[in-house]
Formats: sequence, structure tokens, C-alpha cells
Amino acid sequence: MNAKEVALILMEEAIRSADPYEAVKRAVKVEKNKLQVFEKAFSVEGNVYLLAFGKAACAMARAIVETMRVEEGLIVTKYGYAKNCPRVKGIRIIEAGHPVPDENSLLAGKLGLELAEKVKPNDVLIVLISGGGSALFLLPEEGISLEDKIKTNELLLTSGARIQEINTVRKHISKVKGGKLVKHVKGTVISLILSDVVGDRLDVIASGPTVKDPTTFKDAHRILKLYNVWEKLPESVKGHIERGLRGEAEETLKEDLPNVHNFIVGSGRIACERAKRKAEALGYNSEILTTTLEGEAREIAMAVGSIIEEVSNYDRPLRKPAVLIAGGEWTVTITGKAGLGGPNQEFALSVARKIAGLNAAVLAVDTDGTDGPTDAAGGIVDGETLEKLERMGIDVDEVLKRHDAYHALEKTGELLRTGPTGTNVNSLVIAVIPSAGKRVK
Repeated sequence: MNAKEVALILMEEAIRSADPYEAVKRAVKVEKNKLQVFEKAFSVEGNVYLLAFGKAACAMARAIVETMRVEEGLIVTKYGYAKNCPRVKGIRIIEAGHPVPDENSLLAGKLGLELAEKVKPNDVLIVLISGGGSALFLLPEEGISLEDKIKTNELLLTSGARIQEINTVRKHISKVKGGKLVKHVKGTVISLILSDVVGDRLDVIASGPTVKDPTTFKDAHRILKLYNVWEKLPESVKGHIERGLRGEAEETLKEDLPNVHNFIVGSGRIACERAKRKAEALGYNSEILTTTLEGEAREIAMAVGSIIEEVSNYDRPLRKPAVLIAGGEWTVTITGKAGLGGPNQEFALSVARKIAGLNAAVLAVDTDGTDGPTDAAGGIVDGETLEKLERMGIDVDEVLKRHDAYHALEKTGELLRTGPTGTNVNSLVIAVIPSAGKRVK
């Protein structure tokens, strides 16, 4: 196998590990009245209820209903994603808006909270959470309309606030986020989570409906002031935050509840670990550089490319044959008119400059199969990519300046097209450096 073929095999292994159905099947086992999640066992004496929300809700729910009997349930997913939902008596399926929530998102939040409140002390509520859950499953606090919630979200998204800061505000105007969903559940809550967040912070994934929240109304108010959003807010939202500051509105969950158990069943970290094990089985020295890689695609591509060059030329920090793996989420800052591409395509084209002439291949992929507004998941390049483009008269620096990586990689046949994968655990980089170092002309 050449380096590109190895990279593709490792990518497939990583994405397979994040398959929502398989991830839940691996995590959950049932024997008589015992439910086991990884190494932890739970007694099931009453009914099992199911609440699933997110873009992977159907696949995750299918794994549960094939494993145990569910008394009643609710599955909430994005429009067009319900085709593979399990059709089981007692389980309602709702398709809702994403990334902009709609009336069905509101209905889902209302029905989900009602379902959670039905759970008796001997019952079990299984909550399945995946990417997109924050928009698909919502219930604003009293007096805040769906339109006011959407307006607040739009103001925050265009303010320059970081996602953690945006989530701080979201939690404090919601009845289900920030651990509020499980505050009044009397039975056992088992939350199985497919993480699409760098670092797998449980309080960030879908705004943490089943975990305690370290932020307060004071934090939400400070963020809204800091990013000059406060004066533009709908009056209903301002009023609720002000009541919270006076201690007149319910805070988010502040302590670990003994009846609530959260488990990550799939994530970028797990995907990287599976790729590493596969690489080692194929005879490669393998290392995970990081699972929290963030930054501008072009800049981090140069950094990763430098490490590949070091391995290729000097056998450090790994001896050849070697595989380097990284996971995370990178971005592209666009100024002016842009071409076509996505962060992973820009990463691939950028790293091609750094590894030019080396016997190495690099793959950069968005694990959901869609990189930017394109039909490609990313790109896969090697030490000959730059030379190919130059022979075609393509100036890579100019292409990157226009953010038009898609068309350049299309010309060399190095776009990576996977189609929809059914999962999302952020992006992945795999570099393969075979035994021979520099390419012999």
C-alpha cells in the first residue's frame, strides 16, 4: 500500500469508531434486569424511558430499542434525518430546525421535559445527545418567545463571542439547558453523548442539558455587556437576566446529582485513538499529536507539516515508518470575495507546500462528510501535489489567498469525497510517512 491508501484505511477506521449506532452498541449491554454502560452497572426495576435529540438521534435510538424494551420515548432530529429512525410503539419522532430552531424545536423541548417529569424513582431515563441538540431541543424560560430566543442567538453569533460564552447566555434563558432538564427527574438518568466539541466538555455539548453548569446569571450579564449585545436584546430576555441577577429566577444546575450519570460514547479523541491502534496493527510507529487542535487552517497546517518534515528527515519524534494523528476544529478567516472550499481542503492544500518532495501523505477530513459549503469532506495530498499544480500553471499561494482550495484539489484528483457519514466528531488529520524518506527524482 502507498501512503495515501494507508491514510484512507485509518480514516475509515476512525469514522467507523464514531458511528452513532455502533458507539451505543459498544457502550450498552443488558442482562435480565441489569443495564451495563461500559464498566458501570445499573438496576432496572421499573420502566425505561428514552429521550434522544441531535443529528445522530435516530441511529443512537435504534441501538437502544434493539437492546431493551422502551416504555415511552421521544426522538428529535434535523429535517430529513428521520429516515432511519426506529418505528416503535410509544416513541414519537419529531423533525425540527437546525441550525435555526423552529416551532418543532420548541415542541420537542416541551414534550421532552414532560417525559423527564414522568420518570418515577424506580424508572430509568436514557438521554441520547449528539451534535445539533442545542437548536433541535429547546424551551425558553417563561415570557421569552421563540422569536426572542432566535434574535438573541443571532446577536451573539455575530458579536465575536466564543461558543462557551454564547452557551453561557443560552443556558440562562432556557428551561432545559445547563442541567435543568434533569433537575426534577426522580429516577436514574443515563446520558450517552456523542461529542462534537473540542475537548469533550460536557457542559458545552448541546449546552449541557444533563450536567452541572459552572456559570451564573452574573456571567451571562457580563458577556452580554462585553460584546455590546445587552442594549439590543429583546426586552423579555433582558428582563429574565435581570430577575436572575436579583435571585428571582432559577439558576442552572450547580451540583452533581447522584441519580444522573453521563458517558461519552463517541468523540474525536476516541476516533484518533482507534486510528492509532489501526496504524500500529499495520506496522507503523504512531503518535497522536493532539485531540484539541484549533486555529487558522493554513497556520496549523504549516506546524503539522514541520513535524512531518522532521520525521521524514531525522526520524524524530518518531522513527519511520510513522503515522501522525491530530483531531480538533480549524477555521478559515475570509476577507473579500472567496472561491470554494472548506477548512480541511485549505489545510490539505497548505500542508502540500510544506511536504513537497517528501515521501509522505496527509489527509484532512471533516468526519461528518461535509467540509464547508462543498460536496467534499476534505483533501488528501502527498509530496507530489505541489509539483502537479505547478505543472498545470496553478499558483498555490494565489489559490490560498482566494480560498479556492476545492478547485485546485479537484484538478489533481485529491478532493476527498466520503458522502454523509452519519456522525460528527469534528475534524481529523492523518499523516503517513513510509520507510523511505525523501522522494528520489
